[in-house]
Amino acid sequence: MTIALIDIFAGADVLVYPLGLCSLVMVFIICERAYALRRDAVMPDDLVEAVVDGKSVAGGRDSVLARIIEFSQRHDDDPDAVKAFARLELNRMERGLPYLDIIYAAAPLLGLTGTVWSLLRVFSSLTSETGLPDPVAFSSGVALALSATLLGLAIAIPALVGGGWLQRKVENYAAQLDVILERIVGSAGGEKSDS
Repeated sequence: MTIALIDIFAGADVLVYPLGLCSLVMVFIICERAYALRRDAVMPDDLVEAVVDGKSVAGGRDSVLARIIEFSQRHDDDPDAVKAFARLELNRMERGLPYLDIIYAAAPLLGLTGTVWSLLRVFSSLTSETGLPDPVAFSSGVALALSATLLGLAIAIPALVGGGWLQRKVENYAAQLDVILERIVGSAGGEKSDS
């Protein structure tokens, strides 16, 4: 006996809608953050090289690093404000990632709820005369009841993997920005002492 994909969705019953919503939100967040966290949007190589070499900054105007450099040039007398602004930019890079944590925790629970709901329906179909179910209908009902859990896990696993991958990207950028930020703050302080 094979179960078609449409049967799996039918087996999840009403909970297929919140599971579907979780799935759509997960795909949107992963795709949007993967695009937003590409190297050119955060720390373009030409801009990094210019900062490290102490050259005039050019290129990568819409990147995270460019916004930090621009802020540091306007507030060159306040390194703490520059560091706070860099932390704010890092916080912006993490936008949406906490929702992936919620999805990978909630989706299996929604799936389990759907399974219990469907099992209650299956067991309520026991006949009162014999107390036994129709074996074919019973085994088919149990198989379909487990489909909600399958859907929940199918949503939770990519959310967990995608969230971990994106969080690691943000942490790598944060470590690199820390080093570059010291150079930016140091060069701003050096320019101030020269004048």
